[in-house]
Amino acid sequence: MTQNISAVAVVVPDYDEAIDFYVGTLCFDLVEDTRFSADKRWVLVAPPGGGGTRLLLARADNEKQAAAIGNQTGGRVFLFLATDDFERDHAAMLQRGVVFLEAPRNESYGTVAVFRDPFGNKWDLIQRIGG
Repeated sequence: MTQNISAVAVVVPDYDEAIDFYVGTLCFDLVEDTRFSADKRWVLVAPPGGGGTRLLLARADNEKQAAAIGNQTGGRVFLFLATDDFERDHAAMLQRGVVFLEAPRNESYGTVAVFRDPFGNKWDLIQRIGG
């Protein structure tokens, strides 16, 4: 049997605002944007060359969901963006206005820095040693 996680839902306040950040700022690919109704879309984005798990940008449609925006993991790092060149991607992200919450640091497992998306979600930009 073969299984994988094809997508992870990220609750956002607005589809287009989320696309602007993930596609425009992080340079993710817009994999799909299908409109189901005036209020509902299926929006998938993915890092370039990733070929793995995608993000489903899910617009909050009630107060409970809106309250979870940016805090889906209770303040912990939520998502991990792996790179093959930390310095290149870190510099490019800074140039495009990505907010990093710390300076890059070298750990036993690789180079990492935490950044935040405009919705409050914490991410690791990480280049793992040997990976």
